[in-house]
Amino acid sequence: MRDTRESRLLLVLLVAVAFALITVDIRGGEDSPVDGARQAAATVFGPIENGVSAAVDPVGNAVSAIRDSGERHDRLAELEKENAALEARLGSDDRNRSRLAQLDKMLKLSGAGQYGIKGAQVIAIGAAQGFSWTITIDVGANDGITRDMTVLNGDGLVGRVTTVGPNTATVLLASDPDFTVGTRMEAGDELGFASGQGDRPLRVELLNGKAEVKTGDRLVTFGSQADKPFVPGVPVGVVSRVDPSAGDLTRTLYVTPYVSFTKLDIVGVVVQAPKKDPRDTVLPAKPKPTPTPTVTVTVTPSANAPVDGQIQEEQ
Repeated sequence: MRDTRESRLLLVLLVAVAFALITVDIRGGEDSPVDGARQAAATVFGPIENGVSAAVDPVGNAVSAIRDSGERHDRLAELEKENAALEARLGSDDRNRSRLAQLDKMLKLSGAGQYGIKGAQVIAIGAAQGFSWTITIDVGANDGITRDMTVLNGDGLVGRVTTVGPNTATVLLASDPDFTVGTRMEAGDELGFASGQGDRPLRVELLNGKAEVKTGDRLVTFGSQADKPFVPGVPVGVVSRVDPSAGDLTRTLYVTPYVSFTKLDIVGVVVQAPKKDPRDTVLPAKPKPTPTPTVTVTVTPSANAPVDGQIQEEQ
């Protein structure tokens, strides 16, 4: 339709009628004369509005989810932080319990041997000090540590001090190939020398080539002159294999050490030797053998079994 004078008058008229109807509807309230027409329009356009609403609602929900996700993310991050702190605290408690257990075991061993010890913690391990099997501990000259002191833990012989600084010291482990210590067999008193072989069992050469030795026998340190570098009676390990003597002047043993050299944490440096050689008293108690179960078989005679040694014959 072209924009003519008649069309403009018609538009003004329609606008005026619309305002009039709105005014009548507002003033009429519930009794409005246009209420019927409004209900008819609702009947026609209601389904269309519902369809549009259904199409728009997911978008609105997504917007709300995005708006709320920030709060949820912050809460989740807070919970994750709390959980991490709790796990760290529990882990720290587990480590502290482990250290207390190690310290308690070491104090019992030193008490049994009457060793005066200075407790220390392992702070480094490896070849940085010029050896392949060494550790660094957090005590040194300021703590009374000197070269060639015996180092032990709750399981037995760890090694000997080789280098001392003001606040740290280097310990050569008994597993190092350059390590040698005099040993004594439990009960039998056979003497020998144990040498490290890295991650393999210690190699022990007994001075007596005809010594009676078997798997499971145990060894302790023999001790050095003036108790340096080794004090006597420190547990060394258990015999795991015995080489045939074959008439040799010495006899070779392979000994599994008591100490796990890859899991060292709390150790003790012996700063005062025992007044008396403890010999075998520091060795752990031997495990009790597991009893062999006894099976008893009871024979119950059947109803057709012979009576009084007589055999029933068929008639």
